[in-house]
Amino acid sequence: MTQSTKNVRTRFAPSPTGSLHVGGARTAIFNWLFARHFNGEFILRIEDTDQERSTDESITEILDAMQWLGLDWDGKPFRQSERLNIYQEHANKLLESGHAYKCYVTPEELEEKRKEAQSKGEVLRYKREWAKLNESPNNPYAIRLQTPDEGTIEVQDLLRGTITFDASEVDDFIILKRDGFPTYNFAVVVDDATMDITHIIRGDDHLINTPRQVLIYNALSYDIPQIAHVSMILGADNKRLSKRHGATSVVAFKDQGYLPEAIINFLSRLGWSYGNQEIFTKEELIEKFTLDNVGKSAAVFNEEKLEWLNSWYIKNEPPEKIGELVLPLLKEKGLNIDIDEKLIKIIKELSQRAKNLLDIADTIDYFYADGIEFEEKAKSKFLTPAIKPVLSDITERLSDLSEFNTDEMHKVFDQVMEERELKLGKIAQPIRVSLTGGTVSPGIFEVMDILGKDEVLKRLNKALDVIPNEDVSN
Repeated sequence: MTQSTKNVRTRFAPSPTGSLHVGGARTAIFNWLFARHFNGEFILRIEDTDQERSTDESITEILDAMQWLGLDWDGKPFRQSERLNIYQEHANKLLESGHAYKCYVTPEELEEKRKEAQSKGEVLRYKREWAKLNESPNNPYAIRLQTPDEGTIEVQDLLRGTITFDASEVDDFIILKRDGFPTYNFAVVVDDATMDITHIIRGDDHLINTPRQVLIYNALSYDIPQIAHVSMILGADNKRLSKRHGATSVVAFKDQGYLPEAIINFLSRLGWSYGNQEIFTKEELIEKFTLDNVGKSAAVFNEEKLEWLNSWYIKNEPPEKIGELVLPLLKEKGLNIDIDEKLIKIIKELSQRAKNLLDIADTIDYFYADGIEFEEKAKSKFLTPAIKPVLSDITERLSDLSEFNTDEMHKVFDQVMEERELKLGKIAQPIRVSLTGGTVSPGIFEVMDILGKDEVLKRLNKALDVIPNEDVSN
């Protein structure tokens, strides 16, 4: 592929009509990585000309999601709604050059013509002569681009090569609406041209817009940026990723306890590869990312792989960092604790098997509980009269320890197992249930080390109190 990379300037241009979708996030990541790789600039532009659907809440959510992902942009974000005079100036320029004209036909009249065409089994094709309907200096009008009646429109795509469109299939389309707001295709071209965008990396759902945009560039005598259309993201059923596949917004994944590093790493690899490498730091992604390794086929969103990546990052990030991320989740649960030696120990243990931050937040309670509740099923299965003498023996020996550490604990357990001819498996679960209330936790020695001697003895004695004595009447 041939691509000029001098003074690279890319952009991400979301419409604030909802949350930042993972498809949009991948587009932002690709543009950000490309710009940073070539020491260029990355522009953020909010395309909010759809006044009915655009909201300030969505803008805030998109900006927050971008910041959470660490996708910094250069300069202040642009808002199309603040650039209406620029679009009007460009539309007037096209009127003056004869590349555009005023159209007075009303939306209601066009709708009637559309219904009439549908009744005949036809597709409505706009006719240029309709523009004069209702013409009057006092009547509102839209501005349409005058498109060629024949010939072809060629698009040079960095990933797909030359793409050719039939010019006769493109009607004279509206560039400025009756209310003075630009249409999507017109605003995009004016923005990209006046913002000196050199490369446009976007989803292939925009291919259909490209011939119209090429016509606008040509009419305004602007150079066309280099364009790359990236294949869409599919769900596991090979259908376009949507809400029916589960979480699809960046905020949803954040709320589910995913780390931004995992999301960046995962989305970067959707459609882009670098040998067999799976794990990348952000610095490595910047160093290695080019369009040469972007594939043409659709990428499949594999949530199991994302879970694996997320668990890898949780396991390998410093426990202090994971602790900082978990603290807000713990506060929501009413656990107002600080990062201290105890929490760091807990994080080190729980992060070894956690898929997300919620796994840690949801299983940390028993370390801080004043009194634990036993799961009924675990209690009936493991806190039995038969095990009571063993628990009592272990409790007594642990209480005699002057040094309460994992080495000394192991010695106690080894002695009891040898004397009673038991294996650790017979003892571990009753101890675990006694200490945590359930059957899932880190290793029992690690749990005891974190809880400390006093709390361990307190919980073991509580367990002994709830276990009935073995019936020896027979």
